[in-house]
Amino acid sequence: MKKFILAILMVMPSLAMSAGGGVHLDKVDLDLHNKESLQSGARLFVNYCLSCHSAAYQRYNRMAEDIGLTEAQVASNLMFAGEKVGETMTVAMKTEDAKIYFGTKVPDLSVISRARGADWLYTYLRTFHTDDSRPFGVNNTTFKDVGMPHVLWELEGMKKLVNANEMKEHPGTAPKFETVSEGKMSAVEYDNAMRDLTAFMVYMGEPAQLVRYELGIYVLLFLVLLFLVAYPMKKEFWKDIH
Repeated sequence: MKKFILAILMVMPSLAMSAGGGVHLDKVDLDLHNKESLQSGARLFVNYCLSCHSAAYQRYNRMAEDIGLTEAQVASNLMFAGEKVGETMTVAMKTEDAKIYFGTKVPDLSVISRARGADWLYTYLRTFHTDDSRPFGVNNTTFKDVGMPHVLWELEGMKKLVNANEMKEHPGTAPKFETVSEGKMSAVEYDNAMRDLTAFMVYMGEPAQLVRYELGIYVLLFLVLLFLVAYPMKKEFWKDIH
C-alpha cells in the first residue's frame, strides 16, 4: 500500500503538467449528438485545417455514416484532397516541405483531442494574438511560440494581448485581448464555430464513442436484469447452507 501511494504521488506532478501546465483553459460544452454542430465542424476542418494537417485515421465515408450526411454530400462538399469517398483524410504537403514552411513537422490531427483534451483545443483556437517577434506575426497564449499561423483570422479578425505581464506573474490567469481588426464573424459566432470544430475533432478522435455509449446502456440494463434473476437463484441454491 505504501508503494502504491508513493507511486501515485510521483505521478501526480506529471498529470498536473499534462492537464494544462499553468495555462488557463476555457470549458467547452459539447454535444456529439448534435449532427448540425458536427457538420459545421467538419466544414471548418476541411476548409481551414486539412490544407496542412492530415487526419490519416479518419475516412471520409465514416463521416457519412456518423454525422448525418450522404456519401454524395461528403464527396461534393467535404472532399478536396481525396478522389474516393473511402479514402483517409490525407494532405499533399510533404513532411520535408512542412519543416521548411513552419520549422517543424505538422502533426496529424486524428487523435489530437485525446492527446490534448477538448478544453485545450477550444481555448487554443480562440487565443491567437498579434506578436511581431514571431515569423507569422502571431502567437498563442495556450501554446506559446507555436509555429502555426492564425489560419482562421479572416473569421475572427486579429487581436492583441493586453495582460501579458499579469499572466506571467500569475500562471493560470485568463488572457485578455483587444480587437485590432474585425473578422467576418462576431465574437459569439466565432466561439460557436470553434465549439463546432472542437466537437468534430473530439468525434474524430473516437468515431465509435456514441455507439459505445449506447451499447454501454444496454449492457448495464442486461446486468440489472441478470441480477434480478441470479440473486433469487443464489438464495435458493445456498438456503440450506446459510
